[in-house]
Amino acid sequence: MKIAIACGGTGGHLFPGLAVAEELRQRGHDTLLLVSPKQIDAIALEGAREQQSHALPGIGWPGAFSPRVFKFGLSLLSSWRECGQVYRDFQPTAVVGMGGFTSAIPLLLGRRLHLPTLIHESNAIPGRVTKMIAPWVNKTLLGFEGCANYLRKAHCVVTGTPVRRGLARINRAVAAEKFGLNPALPIVFIMGGSQGAHGINQLVLKALPMWHNAREEVQFIHLAGQADANIAEINYRRQRLTAVVRAFSTEMEYFYSLADVVISRSGAASLTELSHYGLPSVLVPYPAAADDHQSFNARIFEHAGAARILVENKTTPETMHHVISELLANAPMRNLMAEAAQGLAGDDAAKRVAEEIEASCNRK
Repeated sequence: MKIAIACGGTGGHLFPGLAVAEELRQRGHDTLLLVSPKQIDAIALEGAREQQSHALPGIGWPGAFSPRVFKFGLSLLSSWRECGQVYRDFQPTAVVGMGGFTSAIPLLLGRRLHLPTLIHESNAIPGRVTKMIAPWVNKTLLGFEGCANYLRKAHCVVTGTPVRRGLARINRAVAAEKFGLNPALPIVFIMGGSQGAHGINQLVLKALPMWHNAREEVQFIHLAGQADANIAEINYRRQRLTAVVRAFSTEMEYFYSLADVVISRSGAASLTELSHYGLPSVLVPYPAAADDHQSFNARIFEHAGAARILVENKTTPETMHHVISELLANAPMRNLMAEAAQGLAGDDAAKRVAEEIEASCNRK
């Protein structure tokens, strides 16, 4: 079969899409990723050169009163035409959308062509595109069971959120040597999703002076995003702290394998990877996320005992330092949180998604 997978725009959509494509290719199917023109998509796909991909024009919904509404409409028309040409060339058997604005046109066009269509929603609360399209596609695949409560007109199947095969655990000593870190010292891993998180960066960087006198006792890995990477590097050097600072990384398996505590946003794909590695985390939900879905995601992990939640606009650098230092000093607590996180993992999610795709095609 030939499966078109619409994903991209953020790592939270792209990486699960890559995981599904890997599983489908292993099963002997051809796959084509339909992504966005964003630079983050191109960077993330550099490590997947064997995977066919095509960037469709398009921008996310700018809001009803935005001056970019006209540009948004033109991008939809352009994307529709270009996607039609891609389908004529690729001849897909089915279309799968991983949520977000990049899924809308490919799925709607797939419906018009009477192809089997499926959408995957990773978050605890469905996004705008999922709410709009879920009632019309053949199946809606969910990362969290509770999401079905918001999609009562859709045919929902809980699969979990797929994780890339490349995310295997690396020997700690080997990973530490690669990045010049000491495997015997604890490591705090800060990440904000595929594009960094300015709010988290500010909290952590302002807290760094509090670790100055403990600089021989802790190390940092910080994915700060393109806008903040340089200033983050300067701040770690100023405090003479051992840190690996990157704007973005395609070597997440090394960083996850080194992390003792993770500070993160709570997008569904990030949480899935944290559970895959069984990592204790401090979650700072993105306050502007649609319908505050990141807070709902985070509460699932907090309720399981896998994470602490900090509200960005109510958290001081002193609080951030205190929470992280407390976790670093309490190995038994970290172990309990790690076990709870591992208990939330659904490592066969890519297989389940692939099986649902195959079943939809076989019923056509």
